[in-house]
Order: sequence, then C-alpha cells, then structure tokens
Amino acid sequence: MKVRVDPDICQGHTLCAMTAPNLFALSDEDGHAWAINEDVPAGQEELAREAARSCPEQAIVLSE
Repeated sequence: MKVRVDPDICQGHTLCAMTAPNLFALSDEDGHAWAINEDVPAGQEELAREAARSCPEQAIVLSE
C-alpha cells in the first residue's frame, strides 16, 4: 500500500499524525501533514486507512 497527503487539500487538522504517528509528520510552519514514507510498512495498513477516514478534508490518498 502507498500513502500520500495532497498538500493542496490538507488544512493541518493533525488527526492523521495523532492516529498514525509513524506514518505522518507535521510541518512546524503550518501544521500541514506529509507521509513520512510513501510505502506503508507491513502491519500498518489499517492505521493508514483509519488516518484517511479521520481526515476531515479527505487529503490522504491511499493506493494498493
């Protein structure tokens, strides 16, 4: 599974990083998120899905 955060949509709610801190990091400047690694580590797929579901802006893009 691959994950990315659309920077044009992310509003910096930080829910993804709270849900999956090993998958997402936050900008110190504006709080916007980015995926630490495009490839989701084995066993972390459900966390990635939960982070995507929790994003109010639907800025997290998952692909198989």
